[in-house]
Amino acid sequence: MSKFRSRRFEIDRNDKLLAANYFINERIRVSTLQVIDNVGENLGVISKSEALQAAETADLDLVQVGETDGVVIAKIMDFGKFLYRKKKQQSEAKKKQKIIHIKEIKLRPNIDDNDYKTKLDRAIGFLKEGKKVKFTIQFRGREFIMIRELGNNFFNRINRDLEEQNLGTLVEEKEQRGGPFWSKIFYLK
Repeated sequence: MSKFRSRRFEIDRNDKLLAANYFINERIRVSTLQVIDNVGENLGVISKSEALQAAETADLDLVQVGETDGVVIAKIMDFGKFLYRKKKQQSEAKKKQKIIHIKEIKLRPNIDDNDYKTKLDRAIGFLKEGKKVKFTIQFRGREFIMIRELGNNFFNRINRDLEEQNLGTLVEEKEQRGGPFWSKIFYLK
């Protein structure tokens, strides 16, 4: 047996996960519910058995779609088509979403000038690509005693060097301090 699973297994598994969020036919737990038929007509509040009978005569499924004021709302529909449309909506939403990448550059306060310039050039490249850059400074030993002074001086240096590059409007988003680490996120607007 192969250690790789087929694509079909993943699709079936995703369908099952999506379907698990809905109560269908006999799985509906209430005795009375408000039913909307496949045409969109409201049948009113009827018993579960009557609703199941109506769904069976239409050769469709009874699906619980919501609840308002303690009354469960169910709809008579083709559940397979409903799942298909839901999956298509999710994939379309996934295509349209914008993914923001944050690149982290770690530095030490006593970094050599050439190493600093290399890391700064790398950050400038990331900013030009439209990514956010997180500069993290790590303090060790005696440096930790002067964390405020060294950190402020270092971030002012980074700010000044990035603004000299004329990349556009530079925005400083978030500052975090935790233990020996101090980080700030920069991006172009």
